[in-house]
Amino acid sequence: MTRPPLRRAVLVVTAALVSLLTAAAPAYAHGADAPDGTDYRTKVVGLTPARPGLTVRAVEAGARLELVNHTGRDVEVFGYSGEPYLRIGPGGVYENTRSPATYLNRTLAGDTALPAAADPAAAPQWRKVADDQRVRWHDQRTRWRESGVPAQVAADPAREHRVRDWAVPLRDGTEPVEIRGTLDWVPPPDPYPWWVAAALGFLVVGAAGLLPAGSPGGTRALRAVGAVLALGGVAAVAMVVGRELDAGAEGVGGVLLGLLAGQVWPMLTGLGALAAGGYALARRPAADFALALAGACLALFVGFANLTVLSRAVAPVPWSGTTARLLLTVVLVAGAGAVGAGVLRLHAASRTATLQATRT
Repeated sequence: MTRPPLRRAVLVVTAALVSLLTAAAPAYAHGADAPDGTDYRTKVVGLTPARPGLTVRAVEAGARLELVNHTGRDVEVFGYSGEPYLRIGPGGVYENTRSPATYLNRTLAGDTALPAAADPAAAPQWRKVADDQRVRWHDQRTRWRESGVPAQVAADPAREHRVRDWAVPLRDGTEPVEIRGTLDWVPPPDPYPWWVAAALGFLVVGAAGLLPAGSPGGTRALRAVGAVLALGGVAAVAMVVGRELDAGAEGVGGVLLGLLAGQVWPMLTGLGALAAGGYALARRPAADFALALAGACLALFVGFANLTVLSRAVAPVPWSGTTARLLLTVVLVAGAGAVGAGVLRLHAASRTATLQATRT
């Protein structure tokens, strides 16, 4: 039976989590078409003129704009033909079903077929889509949508270039306002050094499984691999939380809600790697199997799932692309290395057991 102190601790933790999730503002996880990386940096400069209570930012590696309206007034976002597109205010969020932008902005590619009712010249027909004073949308004015790169980039791809300054028109009551921002081309990194580092790290960590399990060296190797796997788990958790922060999650409760909504398995994978690393450090029974299993999950669900980060300048995290690539390399080294070391140790243990059985 669970001891009373432990039971009370579980209840306290559970109640705290429920309180956080209940009190948190709605979390906005990455959309299904959010990029895993890009070479274009979308940045919001601000509102012109500034409006107290009205804030805007780019989220999801620049794939969407987020507008929050705490002015107590309705604010409208205009579509591509100057028609009313969105309305955000005390009554919630409304979209104009006659605006072509309502349909074009549903996907990052902007390839949704327009219904016959879409007519920017027609009187708006408002449909409520949310009770919040926050809205997010893809906006083609903030991104580069051509198949090729801009002319200045083609001429000199090794340098960073300003592609354009952009503006999205709003209306606050009767007064015009603009969201202003910039779109820059950032040269992509060379993924080759990162792949070399990941491969060398895998060989070094995996080779630890060649040391005899019963020897002092084998014991130290097991603990070393466990420590590397735990480090990989920490790096994975940092990447997953970073994606939620880039998606606009605010506060502990917002991050937790975002994780539950769309990042459960990557988060559990990172935590599982951390637990398996601790299991190996403690030299528990079946630690070799735990290393191999947790390492495989880490490499597959977090490492290979985010490989785009190695070859794109802008990663979907709130820090630099170099930091994201470093974290991903740690994940790949820890995951693949733990698989290699765990499998080698399991194979050696199986061979030893077979020889002992043959001798008897």
